[in-house]
Amino acid sequence: MIKVRKSEARGYADHGWLKARHSFSFSEYYDPEHMGFSALRVINEDRIAGGMGFGTHPHKDMEIVTYVLAGALEHKDSMGHSEVLKPGEVQYMCAGTGVRHSEFNPIADKECHLLQIWLLPDKGGYTPEYQQKDFSKQIRDAHVTLVVSPDGRDGSLKIHQDANLYVLRAAKNDKLKLPNQPGRRGWAQIIEGELDASAANLPALSAGDALAITDEKPLEFVVKADVHLLFFDLP
Repeated sequence: MIKVRKSEARGYADHGWLKARHSFSFSEYYDPEHMGFSALRVINEDRIAGGMGFGTHPHKDMEIVTYVLAGALEHKDSMGHSEVLKPGEVQYMCAGTGVRHSEFNPIADKECHLLQIWLLPDKGGYTPEYQQKDFSKQIRDAHVTLVVSPDGRDGSLKIHQDANLYVLRAAKNDKLKLPNQPGRRGWAQIIEGELDASAANLPALSAGDALAITDEKPLEFVVKADVHLLFFDLP
């Protein structure tokens, strides 16, 4: 089964300093048909104005992954970490038994554009932890880069869930194959570019669009404009 989630169908919030698109119900956006997908609970596409951000706030029992697309994001947390996340870097935080953190755009004259992702852990009560890694070279040089996994293989960040997160890039006229598998669920979130999905009897897919895939053989598309996307392999 394949379902398309078009960009404009997502929830939208405009707080002035923050403009956000929500793939699933979040904060004041509620859609009972979109409460998550498998272990994937949140995909927020945020645009944070220069010098603005989220003050210190708590999280608990959630696996949080952040992927900056443009600009920079400054992170500080109650575990003692103080880091700046830039494009090509992936940040993972296990909220576990409880953690507090803040997130700010440290560049006064440039917007920070990011995707923040929440996945449900395989159980509650983990000790909070933090990881951050620069994957920019791999993402630039490879069509498929594994950035998050349950076992930390291939240099990926290890999380507490049977989920794999890949970054895929492909050039115009290339063929792009998603790493979805029978018996698994997959979510493809397009960041930029365009895919011809007519072979799967689907409309063209572009930035902000997503595919929810359940129990399908690997899907292949023709790239109509250089594409950059995230693919979640889920239980």
